[in-house]
Amino acid sequence: MAGRLSGKITIVTGAGRGIGEAIARCFAREDAAVVIAEKDPATGAATAQAIRDSGGRAHFIETDVTRTDDVERAVAETLAVFGPPTTLVNNAGINVFHEPLEMSEEDWHRCLTLDLEAAWRCSRAVLPLMLKAKSGAIINIASTHSFKIIRHTFPYPVAKHALLGMTRALGIEYADRGIRVNAIAPGYIETQIAIDYWNCFPDPAAERRRAYDLQPPRRIGRPEEIGWTAVFLASDEAPFLNAECIVVDGGRSVVYHD
Repeated sequence: MAGRLSGKITIVTGAGRGIGEAIARCFAREDAAVVIAEKDPATGAATAQAIRDSGGRAHFIETDVTRTDDVERAVAETLAVFGPPTTLVNNAGINVFHEPLEMSEEDWHRCLTLDLEAAWRCSRAVLPLMLKAKSGAIINIASTHSFKIIRHTFPYPVAKHALLGMTRALGIEYADRGIRVNAIAPGYIETQIAIDYWNCFPDPAAERRRAYDLQPPRRIGRPEEIGWTAVFLASDEAPFLNAECIVVDGGRSVVYHD
């Protein structure tokens, strides 16, 4: 029986671990051919091998999404190995949290380069192929920081607000040419980054429990819950969903805080 993404060819950036890895695994389970565009050769190769070991199709390409030549090479290699990409998931990113006046110039550029500019760089590389095919889906992994502000997290929300703007602008620009551009805004997700953060505290279990208790379901999200949302957006089940952002945070962002 064909999967929901049978015939799809997907590039997932930053797919060596965490949310990106979960997205790649979910796509492969639904019969997509998946390109792992990851900077870390160890984690990228491991993710691709794990997918192949499970019967899926995956290919790892060492990719620094902040470099135009790397991105163009990754797209060319995707074309050679699987064919023209039908889907791009812009997942690669980094948390850069500061009080504004305590932030360095380097951190400003690091955040904007990876969390915003890289998504445009990758989109720009695949769009000509999608436009030629008159079909394609771009999925940007945004954040609840795209529309909510938490003090001392500057400039991350600046980049994520802009990423949402780019999602809408590209979605409208190419809607009549068969391209859909959408975003997913994850809330608190239980990745290794979250676990490492809890482990910085004297009582990691208590810190984990505190994070859970802030959420309406009394838990935080799992990476695969973002993965399956991305599958839906990439599939033929969502042909009229465009220039939108799906929030996956258990309802946390709608809770009133005084």
